[in-house]
Amino acid sequence: MASPTERNDARKGRKFRPKPQGQGRQDRRPANLSDDWIWGWHAVEAALANPRRGAPLRLLATSDKARQVEGKFGRQAVMEVADAHQIGLNLPQGAVHQGIALRPAPLEDADLSDFEPRPGAVLLILDQVTDPQNVGAILRSAAAFGAAGMILQDRNAPKLTGALAKAAAGAVEQVPVARVVNLSRAIDELSKAGWRAVGLAGEAERGLDEVLDGAPTLLVLGSEGEGLRRLVAEHCDELAKIAMPGGFESLNVSAAAAVALYEASRPRR
Repeated sequence: MASPTERNDARKGRKFRPKPQGQGRQDRRPANLSDDWIWGWHAVEAALANPRRGAPLRLLATSDKARQVEGKFGRQAVMEVADAHQIGLNLPQGAVHQGIALRPAPLEDADLSDFEPRPGAVLLILDQVTDPQNVGAILRSAAAFGAAGMILQDRNAPKLTGALAKAAAGAVEQVPVARVVNLSRAIDELSKAGWRAVGLAGEAERGLDEVLDGAPTLLVLGSEGEGLRRLVAEHCDELAKIAMPGGFESLNVSAAAAVALYEASRPRR
């Protein structure tokens, strides 16, 4: 007489093979996995230290990281001690969390009127740069070179959390970010306030070092694939290119931003 298991296997067809024990186990991540987490020590540390944020909503840490948090910020009411695996289950797959993850209170966006057009000031405008790692790396460079802030298009930009915050290594908390519906209108508004818009374009005739003059500058960068959109480029006061004597055609947008910010930070008479 066939066993119940054999009868069930027969109903599933001759090609059915039972899975070895342990295979096919579901990843027990929450069904409503949030994209509002920040992870990695530098990103979480900066968020906890930022007075512009409210009280954290949730904080997961290994025992070692929990001691570090308490030593620097005191006891956190929302902190939960968990092992690395448990922390990872609350995050996107592959997140390198270093034993700590935070669901912070939201960080309010800056307003265009917050950016003062001081001599030598630089504002970054990203035209459809959507990769979180790139935006995070650009924020990190913006903090390193003292940029006044960054402007993103509301509907085509990633949140300032997750992989972006990890790549920014705390710069999310340092660099004011404004989101606007229309970049061209934002450039016009800032131009009226005293900013000069310089768009980076490989086909430009003049180099960035020739174009920059120490005036309050909007550095406008386009996406890696398409570059600046035509309408956005038309609203710039001037287009400029990064000189590349090695003959290579282009740079990754985050590398281009770092070079442009370095050039813009150099003193000019």
